[in-house]
Amino acid sequence: MSRGEENAMWSIFGYLLSGLLFWGGIGYGLDKWLGTAYLTLIGLLVGISGAIYLVWLRFGRQ
Repeated sequence: MSRGEENAMWSIFGYLLSGLLFWGGIGYGLDKWLGTAYLTLIGLLVGISGAIYLVWLRFGRQ
C-alpha cells in the first residue's frame, strides 16, 4: 500500500468516525434535554450519511 493510499484510508476513517461522534453526540444531548429516546439514532444516521457523502465528494469522483 502506498503512502497516499494509506493517508486516504485514514482520512476516510476520520470522516466516518467524526461524523458519528459529532452528530450522534448532538442527538444524545437532545435526547437527554428533551426526554426522548430516538434522536440519538437520527443523529447517528445523519452523521454517517453526511460522512459518506463527504468521502464520496473527496475520493469517489477521482
